Amino acid sequence: MEQPPTGGGAGARVLVVDDDPTVAEIVTGYLDRAGYVVDRAGDGPDALARAAAHRPDLVVLDLMLPGMDGLEVCRRMRGQGPVPVIMLTARGDEDDRILGLEVGADDYVTKPFSPRELVLRVGSVLRRARPAGDASGPGAGSGVLWAAGLTVDPEARRAVKNGAELALTVREFDLLAFFLAHPGRAFAREELMREVWGWDFGDLSTVTVHVRRLRGKVEDDPARPRLIRTVWGVGYRFDPATTEEG
Repeated sequence: MEQPPTGGGAGARVLVVDDDPTVAEIVTGYLDRAGYVVDRAGDGPDALARAAAHRPDLVVLDLMLPGMDGLEVCRRMRGQGPVPVIMLTARGDEDDRILGLEVGADDYVTKPFSPRELVLRVGSVLRRARPAGDASGPGAGSGVLWAAGLTVDPEARRAVKNGAELALTVREFDLLAFFLAHPGRAFAREELMREVWGWDFGDLSTVTVHVRRLRGKVEDDPARPRLIRTVWGVGYRFDPATTEEG
């Protein structure tokens, strides 16, 4: 039997939402032994009520919930304020994964999954979501970044476009910070997954969806992106010079 990672939770509050009591109990046990404060909910309304009563630092959210599905729960939680979400899906269907990412999930894990891997994913997302003092995230320690009307403060986890603060998920923020730190360079999706997500392998559609979502928030016309360019046959390039030159 695999052993759960221990320590590292530092008292962060995690809300586990799953209608399967066995899965919820296993996940809760692993997270508890890793040092997290864990709350549990078996359906959407219960999850929203618990999140409102005690705002979690991260939510592990099953996609297939009775009544109100995980997508709707995620939307409503996002409406209450930013919170990192790791989506669980019982199916390997790509549409389900993309839908989860589209509504703002920061990561997803497909059932059946390794509880130990899930705990590691929780730690990774939380480290990148910390507002300050984290030297592990993209752009950390490099000071404030700015280009083409965008300002990103990696330590404060704050991004601004033309004076208005952007509502970004954890991964969207990391991706934007990485692009601003490497202007003019083309990156393959595999490179972005490794550098931004910290994964050496995974579903590359994750990168595609996050780039699309980020364009929707930073581009003047997302249908005709001028900042985050597609480099055909390669990947993506952040190109602020084209906007600054007009």
